[in-house]
Amino acid sequence: MFGTVPEPTIPERLLARLDDLAALLRQRGGVIALLGLGSVGTDLARLDDHSDLDFFVIVDDEDVQSRLLTDLGWLDVAPVAYSFANTRHGRKVLWVDGLYAEYAIFTLDELRASAYTGARVVWSRDDAPAGLEQAGAPVVSAPDAMPEHQLGEALTNLFVGLHRDLRGERLAATRLIQTHAVDRLLTFLDLTTGAAGDTRDPFAVERRAEGRFPAELLPLAELVPGYERNGEAALAMLEWVEARAEVSRALADAIRELAARVTGGTAR
Repeated sequence: MFGTVPEPTIPERLLARLDDLAALLRQRGGVIALLGLGSVGTDLARLDDHSDLDFFVIVDDEDVQSRLLTDLGWLDVAPVAYSFANTRHGRKVLWVDGLYAEYAIFTLDELRASAYTGARVVWSRDDAPAGLEQAGAPVVSAPDAMPEHQLGEALTNLFVGLHRDLRGERLAATRLIQTHAVDRLLTFLDLTTGAAGDTRDPFAVERRAEGRFPAELLPLAELVPGYERNGEAALAMLEWVEARAEVSRALADAIRELAARVTGGTAR
């Protein structure tokens, strides 16, 4: 008696979808290669049930690029539920079976001018240039990526953000305090702990933050408590910075006074 063949897992389905797209693109004139990125690129170890497809299609010229961006028949390896153009070069697509992709279509010159990491050649034409997975512009750190700069940015984000909350611009305040300032703390830790390794996304510092930094080092629940709690978030962040660096007394006092006004309490 034969056993039941198990259903393919989502990671298996994602990789199969990428292979199916490559097989269809192979039949289209003017396509040079298909590159997988992220968890379907060189980071295959991260591929899981919550992953999606990120890929580049490399083409000979702008005519082929335009055709693939407007004639979406090559996506019909499975029925498409939804698709829209999110950039001049790319689209996002959701298939009926729940798999999701974000992709861009580049000429070789455009690829070489783009910054990307972790690419994997899924398929390439026989005459494709070697090294397409590393053909892009270097990914470089910002010139201001210094630890002390990150903390200064975070603290001034708190100061400005609290003023915006008091003005009634709570959404703008929340973004400054609980998003932008937190990003600066993440960058500070990346620069000072060496904990990031290969897990840091060079384009999105918040990615995989929980895996890079334990809660006892970066208490995100306290730093990002929500829209109604900008004052508490600012105080928690100020105390976090004070435990690691010397903070201007004048700035710290100003942040505490503003936070007290936001929360309706007293400075601590």
